[in-house]
Amino acid sequence: MTLGILLALSSALAYGAADLLGGVGSRRHSSWQIVLVGQAAGALVMLLAGLMRPGNPAPGDFAWALLAGVGSATGSIFLFRGLARGRMGLVAPISAVGAAVLPVLVGVALGDRPGWLAGVGVLAALPGIWLVSRDTTSDRPAGTREALLDGAIAGVGFGVLFVALAQISADAGMLPLAANQLVGAILTMVAAAGLRQPWRPRRGMGAGVAGWGGASGVLGASGTLAFILATGTTSLAIAAVLASLYPAVTVLLAAGVLGERIGTAQRTGIGICLLAVATLALG
Repeated sequence: MTLGILLALSSALAYGAADLLGGVGSRRHSSWQIVLVGQAAGALVMLLAGLMRPGNPAPGDFAWALLAGVGSATGSIFLFRGLARGRMGLVAPISAVGAAVLPVLVGVALGDRPGWLAGVGVLAALPGIWLVSRDTTSDRPAGTREALLDGAIAGVGFGVLFVALAQISADAGMLPLAANQLVGAILTMVAAAGLRQPWRPRRGMGAGVAGWGGASGVLGASGTLAFILATGTTSLAIAAVLASLYPAVTVLLAAGVLGERIGTAQRTGIGICLLAVATLALG
């Protein structure tokens, strides 16, 4: 197993744990507050790392970081909202498929020619999404359809994040990653204010928001760092699809810690989605 694959899998572990903490925090507080604190905490971590390893970033690196920040904020906002209004074992895999497929499609457009296994993975993801979306259990929670839509939009956001991060040069250092997180925080505030959503921690809940959001943000920043290091030693497609295995971590933690139950059809759909992601990596 190569270093790039290990780093991409480490990214998946960090993202999966971050999503669980962010999802639980979003059930207790506003998802906008959790995302904002998480982005700010991630920016602080990356800024400290950037000061220790400033690198030699070019203007283009910060441009890609800006786009990555847009993708990160979009993905986080919709994912955490989806996790708050629907079951984690349903929302996370939907977002993972988008995060995995988009970088593969971009790679093809840029001249990459993935093997036939990658094509099989893309096609296999479609029935997986259908099965995950087809929740026929009697205990279906309210808002499941909206939560799945949130997961799909989050997947596009994370796909953009992965594509943009891969374009940052290897000698740019950590400062563009700090800019990525900072842009995400600013966009979260702007979007929340425009939609009149609560984004400022209110008195009496600041510590809770800081705890859930901060822990999620630090783990998310660690996942981003592992991902960008992985893209330096393996292809974008392989790094992205392996990092997109994060729902496996989220689902296992949700089942073990929260005791969530998933119906047979959804269990099958989740398995197909994860298998599709793994097939994309092999392809």
